[in-house]
Amino acid sequence: MPRQIIVAENSGFCFGVKRAVDMTVRCQSGGKMSHTYTLGPLIHNGNVVRSLREQGVREIGEEEIDRLRPGDTLVIRSHGVAPDVLDRIQKSGVHCIDATCPYVSSIQKKARKYHEEGYRIVIVGDRNHPEVIGINGWCGNTAQITRDGSDLKDLPDKVCVLCQTTEKPSNYEKTLEAIAGRSKEVLAFNTICSATKKRQDSADQVSRSVDRMVVVGGRHSSNTGKLFEICSANCRETILVENSTELPDWPIPGETTEKVGVAAGASTPEWVIQDVLGRLREPKA
Repeated sequence: MPRQIIVAENSGFCFGVKRAVDMTVRCQSGGKMSHTYTLGPLIHNGNVVRSLREQGVREIGEEEIDRLRPGDTLVIRSHGVAPDVLDRIQKSGVHCIDATCPYVSSIQKKARKYHEEGYRIVIVGDRNHPEVIGINGWCGNTAQITRDGSDLKDLPDKVCVLCQTTEKPSNYEKTLEAIAGRSKEVLAFNTICSATKKRQDSADQVSRSVDRMVVVGGRHSSNTGKLFEICSANCRETILVENSTELPDWPIPGETTEKVGVAAGASTPEWVIQDVLGRLREPKA
């Protein structure tokens, strides 16, 4: 019997990622006699980063900003950066393209505004993720960062809660429960991106109805990791692959139609998704 492939809706590039990639490609193809760099990997997807390298775009670390030459172009990735990093870039004299996702920029502004108004900023997310590191910089690196609120200590009277854009809603809700009754004034902003929620909801739905589930995306991608967590909870046969070459050689059962679900993270390009689908649809001996 043939294999039935069910693709989760809203898979692939989100608005912020597509915007960052398009801005970088346009810059590199503009014909200028200068070098284009990204501050860290533009997005958390090895396939895209390798493609950009083939087009002459290289990634650098913050410690290398001062080595750039006037006329070089530096792209700030969609995750954004702290204000002090922006200052260093401006002083370096390079041409800067700010590809920070507008949703992330909005969170940064909230962090600065409410920090200046005397609130302690609480960020729900991964303290090692560049987006969270950048947001923390907008409140003077004073934020308390938590996964689910279970490790929060010594909360002041005024607290402002923000979220990493790719966080799971359940972690945001757990954090609010942990804060309830401990601070007199709590401002809470669910800053999880709507694209993230749509991807998580559709992946959750598909993974409940299939025999196997394939999550496509970078292993260092936060939003892809969340999709994998959600799908794994519903379907024991869930795998994460970065591209079609990592797919196992699953045999198709002879008596029943096998259902395979596919979901892709917000930093997964369409051509990678199509390669995976093509491989899954290949006839097996």
